Amino acid sequence: MKEITMFILETCPHCRKALSWMEELKKENPNYQKIPIKIIDEGKEPDIANQYDYYYVPTYYVGGEKRHEGATKKDIIKKIYEEALGN
Repeated sequence: MKEITMFILETCPHCRKALSWMEELKKENPNYQKIPIKIIDEGKEPDIANQYDYYYVPTYYVGGEKRHEGATKKDIIKKIYEEALGN
């Protein structure tokens, strides 16, 4: 299983929607609850955010590899979860 690292901004509406979909998916598939997820608010932790190569939020990394950047959809997040599980 790979860790997901997600970059957000507290004021980002796309980030709030993505976080909501993440919770929905965890309720739909309990296996997703086992995935380690690190959520980094770039406004609060700029030193960490500056170590990664991205421009838009939300941004997802799976096992250190960038998988999605910018506004997302529930099915994209599901694919990210599946990759983290090794499926």
